[in-house]
Amino acid sequence: MTKYIITAIIVSGCCTAFLRSLPFIAFKGERKMPVWLDKLGQILPSTIMAVLIIYCLKDVGDDFGRIGISKILAVIVVAITYKWKHNTFISIGTGTTFYMFMLYLL
Repeated sequence: MTKYIITAIIVSGCCTAFLRSLPFIAFKGERKMPVWLDKLGQILPSTIMAVLIIYCLKDVGDDFGRIGISKILAVIVVAITYKWKHNTFISIGTGTTFYMFMLYLL
């Protein structure tokens, strides 16, 4: 069983490394990215964040007093922390910690 887990981790790591290096391989040297791909790279991160926020807040109406307020405040904490530090890991970690603390309190 352990052999299969280690093999799966190695295969996943190799696939991830290949896919992350593929743009650098494809557009190295004189070859430039197409304009549509460059625009997509500028628009996509904001779009993904909007979808994640909507997904996070989709069940706020079920238990607004406990879960809803906690989630909305956590989203605000993430936004403020990201604007302040410009670090995704710090903002997500702070928001998650704040959300868990709010669930514990309420």
